[in-house]
Amino acid sequence: MKMHFFKVVLAICVMAVVAGCGSKASGQKGTGKSVDKKVSSLSVKGVQLVDDAGNPVVLHGISYGWHQFWPRFYNASSVDYLVNDWGAQVVRASMGVELEDAYLDNPELGIKCVQTVVDAAIENGVYAIIDWHSHGLRTEEAKDFFRKMATRYKGVPNVIYEVFNEPVEDSWADVKAYSIEVIKVIRSIEPDAVILVGSPHWDQDIHLAADDPITGYDNLMYTLHFYANTHKQWLRDRGDYALGKGLPLFVSECASMDASGDGDINVEEWNNWLKWMQKHGISWVVWSVSDKDETCSMLYPSASSEGNWKDEDLKTWGKMVRDELKRNR
Repeated sequence: MKMHFFKVVLAICVMAVVAGCGSKASGQKGTGKSVDKKVSSLSVKGVQLVDDAGNPVVLHGISYGWHQFWPRFYNASSVDYLVNDWGAQVVRASMGVELEDAYLDNPELGIKCVQTVVDAAIENGVYAIIDWHSHGLRTEEAKDFFRKMATRYKGVPNVIYEVFNEPVEDSWADVKAYSIEVIKVIRSIEPDAVILVGSPHWDQDIHLAADDPITGYDNLMYTLHFYANTHKQWLRDRGDYALGKGLPLFVSECASMDASGDGDINVEEWNNWLKWMQKHGISWVVWSVSDKDETCSMLYPSASSEGNWKDEDLKTWGKMVRDELKRNR
């Protein structure tokens, strides 16, 4: 999400930390290897995500909001509900890095929230994205975090690693260099997992990555983020350019309103994006499971932390997302 989150009041941060993250998973290393609900290993062939038989895979899912603001939703029951009622095929654990009480201040909370969601996704037989939800370069901290995550989930096919949420850096060279350093760490432990790479200006400069992609590593995809009332045909044109250059794309964050996360929902442009992603077989994850007073937060504060949400708990955007996921299940 864009920089407006930097203005979230500290009182919300404090309340979120107190709430904590809950889980019914064991929390032991390798959770999910012994469960019955298996998923296919994923890989990248050309510009397409594929399963272990080489068949195209298009995932549709939902992203949790910044963990330090909404840890109350980071529990196994909410994952169960999103998977089994809404039909999410992938969930994204968005671990905030730099803001008040985020990972840099409180790494234990961040790791707990991520592992809770990922372990629950594994138990439910769906995929999980571990999202380093940062806007700035934090190379050493990211390397340490992903070393821990890759070690814990080594060999678990459900896990996708997103190494940089939305770089605000102007330089693709800098983002590329950072990404290579983190990829090296993950690949030293987990040789085959899919890794998602960001690009400058909140994942909109994918044309720069297409002109100078990372080489020497397989199973990389590049994230494109859009908010449909701000990012329109010009960004789809960039997407077409990137695909034409052979760059595999994954929309790991998207929504239908302004890039601020607020403002009016643009149904026409949202549908244009859905058609474009369907045409190209691109996976998408929508933003977000949260209850902030903004358009893109899907829930009202009345919503239970554990799911089982009534219609009156859902904002218009939440109802749209629920219905779209159910259509694609």
